[in-house]
Amino acid sequence: MVPHLVTALNGPLLELEKKILGATPAIERWFRMEWQEHTPPFYCSVDLRNAGFKLAPVDTNLFPGGFNNLSPEMLPLAVQAAMAAIEKYCPDAKNLLLIPENHTGNSFYLQNIGRLMQIFRQTGLNVRLGTLAPGVTKSREIELPDGTSIKLEPLERSSNGRRVGLKNFDPCTVLLNNDLSIGIPSVLEGLHEQSLLPPLHAGWALRRKSNHFAAYDEICKKFAKMVEVDPWMLNPLYARVGEVDLREDSGSDALADSVSALLSKIRKKYKEYGIKEQPFVIVKANAGTYGMGIMTVKDASEVKDFSRKQRTKLLVGKEGLEVSELVVQEGVHSFERINEAVAEPVVYMIDRYVVGGFYRVHADRDVNENLNAPGAHFVPLAFAQQHALPDMMAKPGTTAPNRFYMYGVVARLALLAASLEMEKTDPNPEVY
Repeated sequence: MVPHLVTALNGPLLELEKKILGATPAIERWFRMEWQEHTPPFYCSVDLRNAGFKLAPVDTNLFPGGFNNLSPEMLPLAVQAAMAAIEKYCPDAKNLLLIPENHTGNSFYLQNIGRLMQIFRQTGLNVRLGTLAPGVTKSREIELPDGTSIKLEPLERSSNGRRVGLKNFDPCTVLLNNDLSIGIPSVLEGLHEQSLLPPLHAGWALRRKSNHFAAYDEICKKFAKMVEVDPWMLNPLYARVGEVDLREDSGSDALADSVSALLSKIRKKYKEYGIKEQPFVIVKANAGTYGMGIMTVKDASEVKDFSRKQRTKLLVGKEGLEVSELVVQEGVHSFERINEAVAEPVVYMIDRYVVGGFYRVHADRDVNENLNAPGAHFVPLAFAQQHALPDMMAKPGTTAPNRFYMYGVVARLALLAASLEMEKTDPNPEVY
């Protein structure tokens, strides 16, 4: 399914698609060479926004929680990619320990865990679930909506303290599907002879979005030079505000100054390309996910006029943690629609391979608003043909494979940026 674009398909995006399709052999070789220098994250999801004049990633999640939203037809591809990923870290792996988020009351998230267990079991692994939830001292069975069930078990450190596992279960690999927003648990620190994926510094206790944006900026410039396009077509501008206390007037002033400066840069690009849309920015927490701590701003004056409710919304993140650092990111309109509702594509990857995706759809949000919010629903990306096989004979903008190939290319740029980000922020770089 390629959603209807409200804007006419005759703007800069068509030119961008034409150039990327024409450069496909060079692009795939470029990725292949980059992956010889960098190790991809174990898995990743990327939120994209398609403005008709720009296609850009706006969020990169290293602990993706929506595998249940992928089309069943894509599962064999996910299994193949998972095999490739596991072989890098533990070629003779037999046991995999999967650590989920603590919010076990979310049935949709638990279906994601069930799908992940299904994928990894198909790779030949024994998969069990260990929980970081406090107070869990015995195993707990949870029924899923499809009639299956999963069992959560308390984590244990080995007798010598060097490994983590479960009772009578010693895994070669520990896979986190918990983004560590509330901090790094001691039970996962100082592991030896075990692969912990993603690494601890990928969790939001340490990770910062501004580091990812900086890495993406570097990757995007290299890529854009190769395919001879303006990197802005693929890259949202951003500014790191740093620590801001919006309870103080000085905090509001600093944020307003950043918003004003970024909006000025966006207006210049809009003028350069004759874009008539109203520019906007997204103010968001520099750490965290789940669509929390995010606001759309069209003018710097709005920041100073934030109500108490707006300030509270911006300053409270996942698990009720207070947000202390902010970034301002160029807003990218989403002119894709499904049944008249605004939609954005989300691409899923395991290792360096695209394994599917879905449209996040929200009937109550506008083209300049965050769609990752209560009320959203998901429509699987129907990859009728393999994403990597675009139709070179078709006109740009006319076929699903070509559009999906574009999505996959931009998502992989964000994946590569995440790899670079992890290298640069690794507290123990000698292990690379």
